[in-house]
Amino acid sequence: VFNAETAELLSHHQVEIKQEFPREGWVEQDPKEILNSVYECVEKTCEKMKQLNINVANIRAIGVTNQRETTVVWDKTTGEPLYNAIVWLDLRTQSTVERLLKKVPGRNKTFSKFKTGLPLSTYFSAVKLRWLLDNVEEIRKAVEDQRAMFGTIDSWLIWSLTGGKNGGIHCTDVTNASRTMLFNIHSLEWDPELCKFFDIPMEILPTVRSSSEIYGVMVCFPVLESGALTGVPISGCLGDQHAALVGQMCFQDGQAKNTYGTGCFLLCNTGQKSVFSEHGLITTIAYKMGRDKPTFYALEGSVAIAGAVVRWLRDNLGIAKTSEEVEKLAADVGTSYGCYFVPAFSGLYAPYWEPSARGIICGLTQFTNKNHIAFAALEAVCFQTREILDAMNKDCGIPLSQLQVDGGMTNNKILMQLQSDILCIPVVKPSMPETTALGAAMAAGAAEGVEVWSLNPGDLTAVTCERFEPQINPEESEYRYARWKKAVMKSMGWETSEGPSNGNPE
Repeated sequence: VFNAETAELLSHHQVEIKQEFPREGWVEQDPKEILNSVYECVEKTCEKMKQLNINVANIRAIGVTNQRETTVVWDKTTGEPLYNAIVWLDLRTQSTVERLLKKVPGRNKTFSKFKTGLPLSTYFSAVKLRWLLDNVEEIRKAVEDQRAMFGTIDSWLIWSLTGGKNGGIHCTDVTNASRTMLFNIHSLEWDPELCKFFDIPMEILPTVRSSSEIYGVMVCFPVLESGALTGVPISGCLGDQHAALVGQMCFQDGQAKNTYGTGCFLLCNTGQKSVFSEHGLITTIAYKMGRDKPTFYALEGSVAIAGAVVRWLRDNLGIAKTSEEVEKLAADVGTSYGCYFVPAFSGLYAPYWEPSARGIICGLTQFTNKNHIAFAALEAVCFQTREILDAMNKDCGIPLSQLQVDGGMTNNKILMQLQSDILCIPVVKPSMPETTALGAAMAAGAAEGVEVWSLNPGDLTAVTCERFEPQINPEESEYRYARWKKAVMKSMGWETSEGPSNGNPE
């Protein structure tokens, strides 16, 4: 909860959501658990506000932000999900992608680039939805009976929060729609040709709205005692990376931010024109702040594994009990001692779009220990960001003079300093970490009919920031980066869809 005048964070609560890995490469979440975590956060945040003597009735609008591309199909008559949500990182659709590519002249992955801004990849929602229609009998049946609804997580939440099976609003916003591969980012409509290509029935798709308008109002939940926010409009909706761009106040052409979460996402505002990348970046809608407001576009570089590599060192290798401990291990040596880590656990995203890549650690010697590996893992996050920034500088023609950063991993000071050293430019971090939530709140507060938050550049409060300046010489930085690129080349071409199925139990 933010103060609309000062953008100050007043109260917050968070709940970690479980990821399930039913098979290798599969990543799922329970849509009900996601919804219940939202109920719990609403409840707990309102309790905290009462303790602070802030009247909950002062909450004027609600914004929703979500991990994009994650795909869910539910039954509109029962309100129940028909399968777990397939998470953006999931790789089960590799064979679906291969099959679809056969229908494309010259197997061109970027055949729909000028409509959608996206390459054909396991990453986007259309292929996940295609997999569900092909493999889940219950979903096929629900589509036939006209009971099925598709959405990314924002749609599932808005529908549920505005009444669910009793009149819930089935909608999404332009930013989330622009990540499905079914949406024309120029006409701002679902594209009949693409729906036909993926063989997806258009009637299951949500209505597409702007990122800032009243979609509906909160309904009292049977799950909760208080119903504290009943009747409050839900009036902001942005995919998480777009919300962070707004929360970082990147409203001008050429402003960029990088979010360090599970993955890493660098977005650069390109204004009211869509720029198509020659260097493996994707074109996406940045935001559209109202029904009659212009659409802004962005170039985006996505890295699949950032924070997830720290989690992996913690949970899979057990070299540390907490993420903070990983930072300490790295700090104790201050070097990877020539060891390089390419965490291509889900293939490589931008700028390579190489699903056959897999993770590797190379340059190991008898001297290498867990500290060096921890350092190499942090360095990997920085190198991946550097690759994307290089691509962005080439596409935009104006090199960034500094990088604005946010997300959970930015609390790691070693990482932020490393990032500045590897980019050779300052890294600037706002002292309030909840940038994504702030962006959603701004969109909600600025909506027509709410209008408690002004997005005029003159009215925006300057945020206090921490700056990290490069401390190593550029030659050293270039040398390490060149070695990293060599490691990336070695990570490619591991997986083929033809071979035996990794010994997976069928």
